Amino acid sequence: MKGLRLAGLQLGLAPALAFALAAWVAPARAAEAVNLILNWTPTADHSPFYYAKAQGWYEKAGINLTIETGKGSGVSSLKVGSGGSPFGIADLATMLVAKSKGADVVALMSIYANTGQTFYWLKSYGVNGVKDFPGHKIGNPPGDASRVMWPAFAKAAGIAPDAVNFVNVGPTAKIAALKSHTVDIISDFYNEHDLKAIEFGADLGYINWKDIGLNPYGNSLIVNGAFLEKNPKLVEEFVRITQKAYAACVADVAPCLKALLDQVSGLDRENQERQWERIKFLMTDEFTTTKALGWIDAQRMKKDYDLVHTYLGMEKPFDVSTAFSTKMLDTSVKMDASKVKKSLICHSGAMRSIEPGISRFRVRAMRAPE
Repeated sequence: MKGLRLAGLQLGLAPALAFALAAWVAPARAAEAVNLILNWTPTADHSPFYYAKAQGWYEKAGINLTIETGKGSGVSSLKVGSGGSPFGIADLATMLVAKSKGADVVALMSIYANTGQTFYWLKSYGVNGVKDFPGHKIGNPPGDASRVMWPAFAKAAGIAPDAVNFVNVGPTAKIAALKSHTVDIISDFYNEHDLKAIEFGADLGYINWKDIGLNPYGNSLIVNGAFLEKNPKLVEEFVRITQKAYAACVADVAPCLKALLDQVSGLDRENQERQWERIKFLMTDEFTTTKALGWIDAQRMKKDYDLVHTYLGMEKPFDVSTAFSTKMLDTSVKMDASKVKKSLICHSGAMRSIEPGISRFRVRAMRAPE
């Protein structure tokens, strides 16, 4: 490099041009292979990762990103916690359970500021609410976050944790299992709500965990602790690119879904568009709109820790402040609440409105149309 600069100066080139020439001929830094394991199969909530990758944002930061299909938050938490993948997506309560068992994992950015965990059933199967769950079969995969956290839901709902039977059902087979009456109840994310509402109509019953007072952070970006300590700059780049991608998709989801559909087969565009509208709702709270998109609040994390400790117990208690960090977030990037539909019919027939520029939710009870 020094020789190139001297040669440029000897040829009579201006110093600035000589330095530019040296930079141009210098070999590019090899991109580091980085793996991201998802919580489940790719859908709209993962589209920002595909969009940022298609735009070359990760590559420009020296990150050669591979996106791995997941098999549940429990699986992704353990894989990241064991160093098998530097990054992952996981439900935060599930991640806390894994951390108490020794997983070396840290949350960096919330995706769902509100829990997306929801139970669905058909009224024609004799289920009209949570009190009817005992004696029925719930279908979901073994690593599903709702199965891991089931004891917390059961206690909050006032039913015995062992009063139901779990049946292993893959993430893409839940609706079919409910329709065929292989199971009586399924768990799923709220962003998938429309698909079930269209399929089952007025026969569909459902309850979001928030309705019984449980609102832990949902899906979030997590990192292996040792990887974070060794590669702080790379992790910061990864987080900020991801933030930028989510903000871009909130502004205009069309190119993001194109990037997703170009890489993932079997997805219906209209369904993914409907999902994204609900995902934006789940992304929005008073912290993501005022602090930073993806912000994780310390007091809420403490409540989540206490929730896990109370209902599930901690194998090895730890200081919850070691389980998350907001230092990597770009505070200039915030969730744009004006992009969320002002009126969104959601669980329990509540109408939740988000005024543009205002981060607080106003709730008024309304009858939800069938």
